[in-house]
Amino acid sequence: MGRVAGPYGVRGWIKVQTLTESVDGLLGYPSWWIEQLGQRSHRRLVEGRVHGNGLIARIEGVADRIEAAKMRGACIGVPRSELPAAPSGQYYWADLVGLSVVNQQGESLGQVEEIFSTGANDVVVVRGDRERLIPFVESVVREVDVQSARLVVDWGLDY
Repeated sequence: MGRVAGPYGVRGWIKVQTLTESVDGLLGYPSWWIEQLGQRSHRRLVEGRVHGNGLIARIEGVADRIEAAKMRGACIGVPRSELPAAPSGQYYWADLVGLSVVNQQGESLGQVEEIFSTGANDVVVVRGDRERLIPFVESVVREVDVQSARLVVDWGLDY
């Protein structure tokens, strides 16, 4: 949901680049997961605010600029239990990663490896016999079945 861009000031604040829909989206969560070098720690958000096109925040256990600088590049997430339910017809990207992707003819295209946004629409990266970039738009994505771990698309094997 974000990443640590670097330290801010001398008292342990960090600059955060957010990946949420609104810049202040992370501020609504009292605890964050901080993942760096394969290690994940649970930290409490002490305080934070919007600053420019990102956030600045103070999190528990980071008291000075040196400690904040060590966090540069760390990924920030929130515990799944704290996220609100997705509205009908909408999905968290994390729910889509790993789904099997088949076309309307029942042919396997692979699995969702990742998703990214282009500004115009989201794009699903599917890995199978080769990599495919499939737009996540209503005219292409015909069915999302998270329970059955399946995504049905209007997409040919030769696209």
